[in-house]
Order: sequence, then structure tokens, then C-alpha cells
Amino acid sequence: MALWTATLAGSALAEPVFQSPLALPATKSELAIRAPLNAVAMAGPRLVVAGQRGHILHSDDGKTWAQAEVPLSADLTALSFPTPKLGWAVGHEGSVLHTGDGGASWQRQLDGKRIADLLAKHTGQPANPDQPLLDVWFENEKQGFAIGAFNLILRTEDGGKNWTPWLDRVDNPKAMHLYAIRPAGGTLFMVGEQGLVLKLDRERQRFVRVALPYQGTLFGVTGNANMAVVFGLRGNAWRTTDGGASWSKVETGVAAGISGGVARADGSVVLVSQAGQVLLSPDDGATFRRIPLLNPAPVFALADAGKGHVAMAGLGGVRLEELK
Repeated sequence: MALWTATLAGSALAEPVFQSPLALPATKSELAIRAPLNAVAMAGPRLVVAGQRGHILHSDDGKTWAQAEVPLSADLTALSFPTPKLGWAVGHEGSVLHTGDGGASWQRQLDGKRIADLLAKHTGQPANPDQPLLDVWFENEKQGFAIGAFNLILRTEDGGKNWTPWLDRVDNPKAMHLYAIRPAGGTLFMVGEQGLVLKLDRERQRFVRVALPYQGTLFGVTGNANMAVVFGLRGNAWRTTDGGASWSKVETGVAAGISGGVARADGSVVLVSQAGQVLLSPDDGATFRRIPLLNPAPVFALADAGKGHVAMAGLGGVRLEELK
């Protein structure tokens, strides 16, 4: 996202000057909570959302929101909180941000230029600094992954102080985009373009390809200790109960792309679509029924907000819905 500013020189308007979104802090705005939001996560009992122009907001009651201090204005795509206080956000321009206070303030850990330097050192070839990151997941306060376009994957073992490229540890020879990474079904899955499903072989420290009888793009993965569901284009969802050895198609009844999913603490599973449709499963993702909502809007991500509620981030901001 390029940003341009213009200044007055005498009475004439000067030439516009490019300013990188990495150099401009996110602008505070009362409308930020209603702007498009791409990510939502729980930081303990606190809700945190992130989206365009570096906007990050947090709420302790789901009603009143405070905008966080963010040192850049690049679009943000994903959040991960392994503890109530420690969290990470990633996005365009290779942005990696870290918070130590539950999302109230954020510090830059990485950007596209530094990622390009890491990749050049790792591969011996020049790398483009335009490195969009699309998802992030931390197992604990030290170990995590950030993933993105063209097989971009980075690993940290020290809470983001240092990052190591893992491009050569992924069975993705076509360098397809990596869209989501989450634990499910007793393993760590990663999904992407053209039906790409990978799982972490912890002994070999490598992501190995898992065969899936579907070749369309997958946007996400969710699940619990017993199963995993991957989902993507045209309402497609597939379920495994054996770590990806076999898959069964889940009938969602929708034609729009499934853009988010969450396995809730009560054992139910929720999927949402780019058309604002909400699907609920009471049986570990084997079957789903549609939940009617007033004024549905496109949803890009969701989180289990507790007490029967889910928090949905999307085109109109964030909304909480009680699902039964």
C-alpha cells in the first residue's frame, strides 16, 4: 500500500512525495472499529482486532474499543496470542509486530527489507523486499511461525528477536502462497493455494505434503485434538480424523468462500463465509447447519469469545454473535 503526501511550496502544490507505510504510524480514528478488519483473536478475556492501515483495537467487554499505538500503517492480516499479554501481528510490507501488554501497544520486530536480507543470506540470491505475510501462529511465548506469499515461512525460537527462513523445509516446489497455519487433529497444519495441505513432521523439522482430493485454494484450518477441518473456495470444506491420512468432504450448503473457522471450548465448530454466512457444527465438524443472522456482512476471521459468543471481523468491522 503506497502512501503519498503533498506539500505547499509558495502558492503552488508541490510534487507528491512517497512515504512508506512502514514509516508512518497508524492514524488514530474513531471510525477505525468500523473499517475493514482482517483478524480477530482473544488475548485472555480481551478481544483484539486488526485490519487496514495498521489499525489494531482492543476491548475488554466487546462494546467499548480502544485503538492501540502501532508504529506503521501497513495493512495487517493476522494475530496470535499464546498468552493474555504476549501477542504478534503480521501483514503487508513484511510487517511483524509484537505486544507485551495485551495489544495496547505494539513494537516492530520485522519488515520486508529485513526479511529480504534474511532470504538473501539464506539462499544466496537477491530477494524482493515486498514480502506480504498472511498468517502467524505462536505455540508459546518463544516459538512461532509467520507465513505468506510464494512459500514465505519464517521460524522464531526466541519470541521474535531472531527469525530463520524455512523455505527449504516445506514440500512446496511451486512456491504456492501459504494462507493459514494452525494446530488441529494432533498436529500442526498449513494450507494454501491449489489444495495445498502440509503438516509438521516434528522429528524432521519439516512440513510434508498431505494428499487432499481437492485442488482449489484453501484459506484456513481449524479443529481440536480429535479432528481438523480445512476450508476455502466455493464453500469447500474437508475433514480428517487421522492426521490427514484420509479426508471426507463436509457439506456446507454455501457457495461463497469459507474465510474463517474456529473450534469452540464447548466442542462446537463454527465456519464463516465471505458472504457473511455462519455455519455451526455440534459434532466435531462432521455436519453443519446455517445460523440466520440479521444484516449479514462479509466475514474474514472469527474467534471464540466465550459464553456462547463468537467475534467476527470483516467488511463492516467487528460484531459479536451468540450462537446456539
